[in-house]
Amino acid sequence: MQASHPPVGNDRRLVAAIAIGQMIGWGTLFYAFPLLGAPIEAELGWSRTAFNTGLTLALLVSGLVAMPVGRWVDRRGGRWLLALGGWGGAALLLAFAGVGSLPGFWIIWLAMGLVQATALWGPAMAVVVATARDPIRAITGITFITGFTATVFVPLTALLIEAFGWRGALVVLAGLQLIPGALALWLLPPDAPRGRAVGRGGFSLARVVRSRAFLGIAGSLAAHAFIGVGLGAHAIPLLREKGLSEASVLTLVALHGPFQVAARAALFGLGKRVTMRGVGRLASLLMPLAMLALALAPAEFAWLVIFILAWAMADGLMTIVRAAGVAEILGREGYGAITGALSVVTVLPRTLAPVAIALIWQDAGGYGPVPWLLAGLGAMGAAAFALAAAQPPPLDAQAADAQAAGGASSSSSIPTGGT
Repeated sequence: MQASHPPVGNDRRLVAAIAIGQMIGWGTLFYAFPLLGAPIEAELGWSRTAFNTGLTLALLVSGLVAMPVGRWVDRRGGRWLLALGGWGGAALLLAFAGVGSLPGFWIIWLAMGLVQATALWGPAMAVVVATARDPIRAITGITFITGFTATVFVPLTALLIEAFGWRGALVVLAGLQLIPGALALWLLPPDAPRGRAVGRGGFSLARVVRSRAFLGIAGSLAAHAFIGVGLGAHAIPLLREKGLSEASVLTLVALHGPFQVAARAALFGLGKRVTMRGVGRLASLLMPLAMLALALAPAEFAWLVIFILAWAMADGLMTIVRAAGVAEILGREGYGAITGALSVVTVLPRTLAPVAIALIWQDAGGYGPVPWLLAGLGAMGAAAFALAAAQPPPLDAQAADAQAAGGASSSSSIPTGGT
């Protein structure tokens, strides 16, 4: 994939549009979900498993359509895709506010999967990699802002539910979700066909997905997805089960964002002394350590901060690796299609996680076994990433990156890992 780079100043507009849009999108379409569970279960009498099936359905659809969405962005750009996806999310949140039946709730979240695939991380990062002059610095700037998503939206959603009830809270969140679409049309460069479409010029997605590097990244991201989505849906009730006060639970969850940003700030300070391969190794090792801390820590706020710190550092660094590391290891050509294929690989763990953990909670009478399961999956993910990081980039990816470096400033190439 070869695209002309915009002027330097445009990266600021790009970062602003993507960062604010992603922060609102993840806050309204994902982070609000677990907070809505208790009041909805109480009012409508649904089981926790039935409620979490909604998120499972959304993640299933999102993963299944990720590859065609990625190809679309590679070939035609993502400005209108992000805009329409954002507005579609607002419409579905309004429909969610009026839901009264379980089948209706599930239908809404099936449609929400299409919104998540078009409005959230995958197409947004494909736009950044395709159009930014300095993709790594742009991605790092975006993740600085999005790292505060939980910090803002967890307490905000809790306050909205307390003030307006869960239905009224969803109406307010729907209004906020109109903003990302407007920002995409206002600040992102116009969509235009790429200079070279995916599938020409030697790029072969089939060859990439058979490589050890792709398989290792896929295994690592699959483990990370199960842990991240599962804990995203269950962290609040899990911490409540430990007997912590509501204020302590919300504070711990809210600390996840600042700790993420602190990890990214440390990475930014290291600059070109590190590569995405090295960062990925560290992040993938921190994840099982975080889960062991959750399993072994006493039910005290100070001890559980250690779990939040390690989990947030792993999450914060892995978010950058998932965007820039894929480009470093597999190359920038066909990036949207490659990341779409990775999303397809992670469909099963992403969709299984919320319901699987809910079933474990139901069968075990509590969350006791969950941290141990997540620690084992995290260790497998670390081994998979180590396999990927040991592989050199393919020759066509090296050539594409060398051409990108020669065609623009040297800072625009991914392989330096210069964050």
